[in-house]
Amino acid sequence: MAINPYLIFDGNTREVVLYYADVFGLEEPTFLTFGSIHSDDEIPPGAKDLIMHTFLEIAGTKLMFSDNYPGMPYQTGNNFTLAYVSNNEAAIREAFEKLKEEGSVEMELQETPWSKCYGSLTDKYHIKWQFSHEA
Repeated sequence: MAINPYLIFDGNTREVVLYYADVFGLEEPTFLTFGSIHSDDEIPPGAKDLIMHTFLEIAGTKLMFSDNYPGMPYQTGNNFTLAYVSNNEAAIREAFEKLKEEGSVEMELQETPWSKCYGSLTDKYHIKWQFSHEA
């Protein structure tokens, strides 16, 4: 179980991650693009090659990265979420239900191609959270 910082960039995630990989002497990670998960008619033009997810492990911490989804508001300084990653689905569901009270759900918990149980929300203190079941 972990809580990982999740940094979101405005179309230059690949550049950012390759830079950090070089700085910390890491191998180039695998990049999951929006186009590799969604069909062309499901995503806006220009989103196909944007990074949906990747990560680097730096000094024992998994630092996760994504490009901002086209059309979503983006502001430097607010471009992060906290990712609650666990192999305990019940704990994920319980935390999600509690945090969504007085908050706003962006994506209800559901199965996705990368997780048995994934969802996202903003809590009542305006902190953005992602939840992901990791087997």
